[in-house]
Amino acid sequence: MTFPHDALIFTPADVDLTKSPLAGQIDAETYVLGAFNPGMTRLPNGNLLLMVRIAEALRTPIKDQQIHAIRWHDGGYCLDAWPLDFVDTADPRKFMMRGGGWKVMALTSLSWLLPVELTADGTQVVTVHYDKAIAPRASYQCYGVEDARISKVGDRYLMTTCSVSPERHSTTLYSSDNALDWTLEGIVLDHQNKDMLIFEGLVDGRYWAQTRPLGDLYFAYPPGSEWRAGPSINLATSPDALHWKPHDRPGIRPHAATMATARMGGGTPPILIDAPDGGGWLSLWHGVEPMGVVGVYRTYWSLLDREDPSRVLRTSHDPLIEANPTLTDPLREQMYIDNVVFTTGIADAGDHYVVASGEADLACRISHVPKTLFD
Repeated sequence: MTFPHDALIFTPADVDLTKSPLAGQIDAETYVLGAFNPGMTRLPNGNLLLMVRIAEALRTPIKDQQIHAIRWHDGGYCLDAWPLDFVDTADPRKFMMRGGGWKVMALTSLSWLLPVELTADGTQVVTVHYDKAIAPRASYQCYGVEDARISKVGDRYLMTTCSVSPERHSTTLYSSDNALDWTLEGIVLDHQNKDMLIFEGLVDGRYWAQTRPLGDLYFAYPPGSEWRAGPSINLATSPDALHWKPHDRPGIRPHAATMATARMGGGTPPILIDAPDGGGWLSLWHGVEPMGVVGVYRTYWSLLDREDPSRVLRTSHDPLIEANPTLTDPLREQMYIDNVVFTTGIADAGDHYVVASGEADLACRISHVPKTLFD
C-alpha cells in the first residue's frame, strides 16, 4: 500500500553521540545501531514529538576472546565481559548464554530515549532535545529503556516503556504535563509483559491498556477453532494508571487461518474514531510471520467497541503497513535485519493520521494514512 507521504524522518546519522548520556562514561567507542521505534504525541504548541529509541552499541564488542555488554550501574556505565565459549552470537542485537536450561541473554547495545520535535505534519525535524533525553535511572533499567508509547489522557501525558535488566523485563510508566519533562513513576507491569498501550481516554471512568505477556508455553485451542495459540494482545484496567488488573476477556488474538499474524503485539495507543458503523477504538498492531531470525513484521488494524474494548468489531486481515525497502536502500550498509516495520505512534491530522513506525530496527518512518481506509 502506498501513502501520500511515506518517508524516513530520523536515522542513525542524525544522532550526535557527543551529547549521549553515555558520552565519556565508558572506555570504548560506540555507534548508533538504530534510531527507531518512536513513541509519538502532539505537543501543546501543535508540533509532533517523537520519543526515539537510540540503541547505542559497542563498535568492537568482541575483544580478547570475550564479548562485552554495556550496563548502567549506580549512576554510571560499565562494561561486562563474557567468554565467547559461553555465548551464541547469531543475532547481532544480542548474545545468548549457552546452557542453563532456559533462555538467558545480554545485549550488544544499551537503549535510551531521545525526544525529537517535528513540524505539525511530521515531515521535518524542528529540534532534537538532547537535554530532555531519558536514560536508565534504576537497577531494573540497567540494560536500557526501550520502545516508548505515549498517550494523552485528559491534560496528562502517559508514556510506557520497556525497562530491561537481569531483575526483570518489565513495563515502566512515565508521566508529564508537557511531554518534554517526564517523571518516572516506576514499574507497572511485571516480567515479560510489554507492548503496553494506554487508551487515549477513559472507559466508564477507568484507564484501559493493551498488554502483551510473553512465555514459552501456550495451551492449544480446540481443533477447528478460529484462533491460534501464541502471543496475543490482552487488556487491563486501572483506577489511576499505576495499579493494573488484567481484564477477564481476551483482546486481539492470532487467527488460525494465517501464519502472517502467528505472533502479535500492540502498536499504537488506541484512539477513538468515528465511522459509518458507529466507530470505536482504533488499534494498530503488529503481526509477525515466522521466518528467518526475527520474522516478518507487518502492521494491521482492528476496531474495538467504544464501551467494551474487549469486543473486536472489525479487523483488517490485509496489512496496512509493510516494510519498504526503497526507504532503507540508502542505509543498506547499516542494516542488520529486514522485513520489519514496527508501528508505535499515531496522531490526528484532519483527513489523515500521521503514523510513526520503526523501520528495520534502524530508523524512524512517518506515513500519512488516509482516514478513509478505516471506514
